[in-house]
Amino acid sequence: MKVVVQRVSESSVTIDGCVQGSIQKGFMVLVGFCPDDTKEIVDKMVDKVIGLRVFEDENGKMNLSLQDVNGSILSISQFTLYADCIKGRRPSFISAAKPDLAIPLYDYFNEKIREHGVHLQTGIFGADMKVALVNDGPVTILLDSQEICK
Repeated sequence: MKVVVQRVSESSVTIDGCVQGSIQKGFMVLVGFCPDDTKEIVDKMVDKVIGLRVFEDENGKMNLSLQDVNGSILSISQFTLYADCIKGRRPSFISAAKPDLAIPLYDYFNEKIREHGVHLQTGIFGADMKVALVNDGPVTILLDSQEICK
């Protein structure tokens, strides 16, 4: 499982010209799955995302978590996080989980975020989405379960 976390002052996702979801201060996360991913891995990754201390405290230090600042999450499914660009110029996506595995894991990921009491907005799995954001900092962090869940 891979998650790209971007600290944002605002973010939105539009599908077919209509805003599907939007947030103010928080994280816009791109979420991708591979065939080896499980609910246990998702649990660990959700805890990592929720617990990231990348918001500034009163001293200007990145020391506060999403929950500390009452932030929100805009969650976007993103199979292209598993692009393999080693050979040629056209990426291969064979390392990405197929929809029959990825959709339930994506739904579970979002459910677990809500269980933490975090305000959540989402895109639609597999849709052609237009994502807009104002990256605050900029702060962008790549989380990979291969490193985090050893």
